[in-house]
Amino acid sequence: MKTFLIHASLLGAFALTAHGADAPIGYTDTPMIPGQKWRVHDKDRPSPSVVTPGTTFSHSAPAPSDAIVLFDGKDLSMWRNGNKPANWKVENGYMEVAPGSGSIQTRDDFGDFQLHLEFATPHVVEGNSQGRGNSGVIIYGKYEVQVLDSFNNPTYADGQAGAMYGHLPPLANASKVPGAWQSYDIIFEAPRWEDGKIAKKACVTVIHNGVLLHHKQEYPGPTRHRGVGNYNDPHPSKGPIQLQDHSNPMRFRNIWIRSLGQYDQ
Repeated sequence: MKTFLIHASLLGAFALTAHGADAPIGYTDTPMIPGQKWRVHDKDRPSPSVVTPGTTFSHSAPAPSDAIVLFDGKDLSMWRNGNKPANWKVENGYMEVAPGSGSIQTRDDFGDFQLHLEFATPHVVEGNSQGRGNSGVIIYGKYEVQVLDSFNNPTYADGQAGAMYGHLPPLANASKVPGAWQSYDIIFEAPRWEDGKIAKKACVTVIHNGVLLHHKQEYPGPTRHRGVGNYNDPHPSKGPIQLQDHSNPMRFRNIWIRSLGQYDQ
């Protein structure tokens, strides 16, 4: 079994052993975010304060009785890569991004939901900023909750772990050390249109390792890198859940989802 945890005493060596081209930690030429005083990926936007999460959130949360188990550590039968089967590596109860394999999506579509997943960033730290432990939970392939190694890793505030990417930084940085298992609990309410116009924007609540990062925050539109999304193109209020291949060997386990049927109208 591969070792995927690292002792905290080794963290001081990361700055010396990390390698690769430096990634940008922010921009000054991107659009202003509507209703905010910051640009998208603004290099001057303050980073959230660090909060050390409770140790109990390093353990797996069993799926409730009404949940659909999307990954039980055994196979990728609930996932696809476009029109092909998902081809990430599965071993020791987790899935791992295979180099060049591409992002994967659930075979089923979901409306309003509660999603639980656990992830671990690589214990061998390479790169920095957005080049370090990068992935994403991309709802319907449109609305991203960022996954990143944000433990002692400066980057732009709206791109760190748990950010509504390109829109809102998390309320806190609750990241664990590289290699440690972490949890996301995401409650998502899908957008609705009436007569071709947006009537209800997509909104999300995110809890990272037991720490609240966002509470019923609205997306301005589908997520864009260095840009601001909008709701000019209506889409169904259901869709797949995507896990992003960002060329880092990220690991995921214990993924389950519950339909919030009372809201899915």
